[in-house]
Amino acid sequence: MLSRHQQSWGIEQWAAYLKDKDIPVLSATRDSFQALKSQGNDAPEFSPRELVDMVHDDPYLALKLLIEAERHRSRRLGKETTTQLGAILQLGSDELYSLISRSPVVAVNHPGWKAAVATAVLASGIARAWSNFRSDTSPEEISLATLLSETGELLLWHFAPELPAQAIAEFEAGRANRTGLAQLNTAGFTFRQLTLALADIWQLPQMISQLIRGVDRPRTHIAQIAIDCARHLMQNPDNPALPSDIGNISQYIPGVAKEKLVSVLPISETQQAHILAGLQME
Repeated sequence: MLSRHQQSWGIEQWAAYLKDKDIPVLSATRDSFQALKSQGNDAPEFSPRELVDMVHDDPYLALKLLIEAERHRSRRLGKETTTQLGAILQLGSDELYSLISRSPVVAVNHPGWKAAVATAVLASGIARAWSNFRSDTSPEEISLATLLSETGELLLWHFAPELPAQAIAEFEAGRANRTGLAQLNTAGFTFRQLTLALADIWQLPQMISQLIRGVDRPRTHIAQIAIDCARHLMQNPDNPALPSDIGNISQYIPGVAKEKLVSVLPISETQQAHILAGLQME
């Protein structure tokens, strides 16, 4: 429960409070890695790329890995870490296992919290697929930045769940027509602003920070549209906003058929057809 003092905090106080907190990992992540370690000497060896696939569904772990990898890098004066693969290579598999085992564990138990985690993971996958269509130099950079774009909200759900819960109640009551406005009304700042403040405090790699911040480049637009698209999908697979999302992303990935852009969405062929039909009507 928030203290009376915390109820009056602004974004600076919350950023200072969260910056040194021990970031948790999802309980499913801990369970998966404990199951591997329990096999003892007979446990299979996984390549770094296979480990990336195993941690992709946990935005908390992705953030924790990036921060920890950058700490290692700063001592070695190496290249900035901008992908999950790079973070794992910096740390090594043994340190990855150790990092997970000593992390606090969080069981996501609020519908809004579940939606926030699921949206981040879904958006990250969509952004990676779209970036591949664009033949981007590093789709994994865009994927990681997208996964971390809602860091402020995800940390609040763990350390101060009253704030995001109040914002949801504000939105559902009709007192705000946008989630950002609901957050401003209840917390005094948007959770995205908190994400940006934390990215500065942690001194995240410049490329990741730029992608999160929304510097006006095609790569940034891919990340942001993927987040919008994921939110719309989570709300309703038949969301009328989805044709606009596909129309928007097609501007930044020229030469790729809209059918191909739609094909990466985890929806039925019938629902994909509805989106394409909606594009023809715009």
